[in-house]
Amino acid sequence: MEVVISEDVKKKLEKHKDKINKFKKAVLKKFDKYVVGIAVFPLLKGEKNSKTVNLFVLIDDHDSKKMNKMELREKIINVVDEIAKETDPLFKSETMLISDLREAMYDAKWDILADIGKGHLVFDKGMLGALKAAEIHKNMAVKKFERYILSYIAVGSLFRGDANYNDIDVFVVVDDTDVKRMPRVELKDKLRAIIQGMGLQAGQMAGLKGVQFHVQTYILTDFWDSIKDANPVIFTMLRDGVPLFDRGVFMPWKLLLKMGRIKPSPEAIDMNMEIGERLVQRTRAKLLGIIGEDLFYAAMNPAQAALMLYGIPPPTPKETVKLLDEIFVKKEKLLEKKYVNVLEKVRQYYKDVEHGKIKAIKGKDIDDLLDTIDDYLKRIKKLFDQMDKKREQESILNTYDTCVAITRDALFLTGEKKITVTKIDQLFKTVLVDKGLIPEKYLRILKNVIKTKKEYDKGKMSKQEVVKANKEARLFIKTLVDYIQRQKSIELERAKIRFKYGKEFGEVLLLDNVAFITNNIKEKDKIDMADIKNGRLVNLRKSSLEEFEKYIAKVTVPARVFIKETIFEDLRSLFGKNIQILVNY
Repeated sequence: MEVVISEDVKKKLEKHKDKINKFKKAVLKKFDKYVVGIAVFPLLKGEKNSKTVNLFVLIDDHDSKKMNKMELREKIINVVDEIAKETDPLFKSETMLISDLREAMYDAKWDILADIGKGHLVFDKGMLGALKAAEIHKNMAVKKFERYILSYIAVGSLFRGDANYNDIDVFVVVDDTDVKRMPRVELKDKLRAIIQGMGLQAGQMAGLKGVQFHVQTYILTDFWDSIKDANPVIFTMLRDGVPLFDRGVFMPWKLLLKMGRIKPSPEAIDMNMEIGERLVQRTRAKLLGIIGEDLFYAAMNPAQAALMLYGIPPPTPKETVKLLDEIFVKKEKLLEKKYVNVLEKVRQYYKDVEHGKIKAIKGKDIDDLLDTIDDYLKRIKKLFDQMDKKREQESILNTYDTCVAITRDALFLTGEKKITVTKIDQLFKTVLVDKGLIPEKYLRILKNVIKTKKEYDKGKMSKQEVVKANKEARLFIKTLVDYIQRQKSIELERAKIRFKYGKEFGEVLLLDNVAFITNNIKEKDKIDMADIKNGRLVNLRKSSLEEFEKYIAKVTVPARVFIKETIFEDLRSLFGKNIQILVNY
C-alpha cells in the first residue's frame, strides 16, 4: 500500500533530497535532545512561490529545565531558521513546541495535522508518524460517516513527549441522535468494527510498521450517559484528551470539567475526603502560613465533597459554608449547626493569615484548632455514612421500580395482559426465557433485584451487594430496552401493506384508527395521513415525517388491524385500478 504524500512534496524530495538531509543533520547536531521530528510539508495555503521547500521541526519541551518555554522557543526557532537559509535560500522552516501544538489543537487549528498527513517525515522519534496515521484514520472515518463524526480525540501520552508511539489511543464520538432504523446496540457494534478496521489500514498508509490503533468508539447518547454517571474513563479522556477533530462536542465538556461544572466521579469525591486527614497530619509540623492553608483545605475539601455527593458542583469557599448550612442543617437536618460554625471559623482564620491580620500563633491555639478539626472531620465522615445510606435506599428503589416497569413493557409486547408484581419473575421466565426470547441469565438478574429490594427493606443487605445488584440491573435494563425496540420494529413491519402502481412502490402503515400512507418509498419524507373508520380510509390529509415519528413514539404495540376489502378499494381509488399488493416483501 502506497504511503500518503502530496505530489508537491514528492517533486521537492526528488529535487532537494541531499540538501534536505544536510538540513536534518545540522538541526539534529545542534538540538538532538529536543527534536521530536522533522518533516517536509506541502505548499501552504496562500503561498505564491511554489518552489519554496517548507520544513517543519517539532520540539519536545516537556522536560526543559535550563530555560523556560519562551526562551527555548525563541532560541531554537532562530537557529533553525538560520540553518534553513544557509542550506538553501528556498528553504523555509517552521518550528513548533509540543505544548504549542497541543494548544493549537485546543483552538481547532487543525491545518497543521493536514500538512503532517500529506507531508514526508525526514526524521521522526515516533510522534509525527503517530499524528500522520491518526490524521489519515480520522479522514477515513469522517469521509465514511460524514457529519456523524462529532469528535476525534487523542488520549494517553501522545502529547506529553514521553509517548509509546507504537500504541495510538483515540476516542471517536459518533452522533446517533437521529438513528431510527437500527437498534443502538447494533449501531455500536457496526461502528466499532468499521472504525477499528480503518486503524490498521491508516498505519500502513502512514508508512508505519507494527503500529496498533486502540480505538474507543462512543455513540453520543452513551457518551452523555457516561458523563452523567461520572465514568472515570470519560473524565480522564475529557481531562487529558487532545482534539484532532471536533464539531463543538469535546471542548465545551472539557472546559466545563475544568470549571468544576461536571459531577466528579466517586473516586474524586473519596479523594477530596481523604485530603482532609492527610493535611491535618502535616499541619502539626508546619509554620503559621502553611498551617493556616492546610487547615483551611482540610475542612473545606470534605465539605465540598459532601456537597458534590449531594449533587452540587464544587462551590466557592464562602458559598460552601452557606450551602452546608442550608442543605444539611436546615433542609436535610443531618448536621448540627456547630460544625458549620467550625468551617466558617477556619475559613476566616485562613483569610486573616492570608491578609496578614494574624502574624503569630501559640502552640496551644494550634492544638485546640487541630482538635476541633479532628472532631469536625469525624462528623463529616458520619454525614457521608448518613448520605450513603439514604442514597443506597433511593438507588435500590429506583433500580427495582425501573426493572419492574421495563419487564412489564417487555411482557406486554408479547400480548400478556394480566401482569402482577408478585408473579412478574415467573411470567418473565414462562413468556420470555422459556421461549428463547431472552437469555436465562437475565432471569437470575431480575430475581436478584427483587431479592435485594426485599433484603434491603429488612436491613440485611450490605453496600457491596446493593452496588452489585445495581450494576447487574443496568445490563438488564439495556438488554430489555434493545429487545423492546427490536420487537416494536417487527410489529410495525407487520402492520404495513406495501403496494405497486405503475413503476412506483408505496406503503401503508395501519395503526389502530389511523393510517400513514407513503406514496413513494424512495421519498419517505412525503407522507399522507388518514383515519380508519368502518374499515375505510377517510379524512385523507398531508402529514410529515415529524408527525409520523411522534405518533410512532407514543405507540407501545401496534394494535391488530383487520383489513377489509374496502381498504383495498380506497387504495385503488387513490393509486389506480392496476394497483398490486405485495405479499412477503
